[in-house]
Amino acid sequence: MSIARQLAKLGYGTRKETERLLTARRVTSADGAVLKDGDRVDHDGIRLDGAPLDPPQGSVILLNKPVGYVCSTHDRPPLVYDLLPPRFPHRDPIMATVGRLDADTSGLLLLTDDGAVNHLLTSPKSHVPKTYVATLAEPLRGDEGERFTSGTLRLQGESTPLLPARLDQIHEREAALTISEGRYHQVRRMFAAVGNHVVSLRRTALATLELGTLAEGEWRVLEASEVAALVTAARNAKRSGA
Repeated sequence: MSIARQLAKLGYGTRKETERLLTARRVTSADGAVLKDGDRVDHDGIRLDGAPLDPPQGSVILLNKPVGYVCSTHDRPPLVYDLLPPRFPHRDPIMATVGRLDADTSGLLLLTDDGAVNHLLTSPKSHVPKTYVATLAEPLRGDEGERFTSGTLRLQGESTPLLPARLDQIHEREAALTISEGRYHQVRRMFAAVGNHVVSLRRTALATLELGTLAEGEWRVLEASEVAALVTAARNAKRSGA
């Protein structure tokens, strides 16, 4: 792939605009040599105005989403894309969110331009486990865990019971809940079904991946081994749920 096309696919501009970047001698190698469009250089060896390029195509990004940000490219701001390089929404294919976190939920959010990985992680058939830490309005009674693991709990307005979920109490009004579905506002509705109200909600884990110490509003590119572990976990969950 030509350098101008690489840059265009990463959202640095149209093909003509990225060709002009090359003509203006703004695109160089890591050692400062000016590059031409026909040069064959690996992604990591290209610099624009002396800076490394955005993550290559096929990357998976982990973002610690703050409360208030919307998982959309066309909505009322602030958007999660405001926390990322401005080129991300213009990549081809777009760097899209893997599922969504509502505006009032914070924590682990993935983005990728790898459609196959996105589909695998979000497919209802995959049953990828997701862990949320909920702060509650009322103290836990002690029977919530049994009800969540029973596989018989039904959400208001739904006839199909939820799959079993695991509850781990952290404090009197705080608990970690691991679910393997993605129904609308599921965690909030589960606690509502047992007579409680979620005050705040944060996603801390997705399959093998944990949020860790990543600061709120910050992001990082997943290592290839982390992506491979996610894909393996999703495939295993899909097989076990079949």
